[in-house]
Amino acid sequence: MARDVMCEVNSCKYWAAGNQCNASSIYVVSNHNDKARNSAETDCKTFESKI
Repeated sequence: MARDVMCEVNSCKYWAAGNQCNASSIYVVSNHNDKARNSAETDCKTFESKI
């Protein structure tokens, strides 16, 4: 498992200094019928707004 998960989405409640993700787990899904071919075709379902 990755030790460092980088994230630049500072509106997410799991975003931490240094662009680190401090969520206890990460859930990423394909947004194109499980046939993702690049990062643009995926979504982070771990995201939760800070607000």
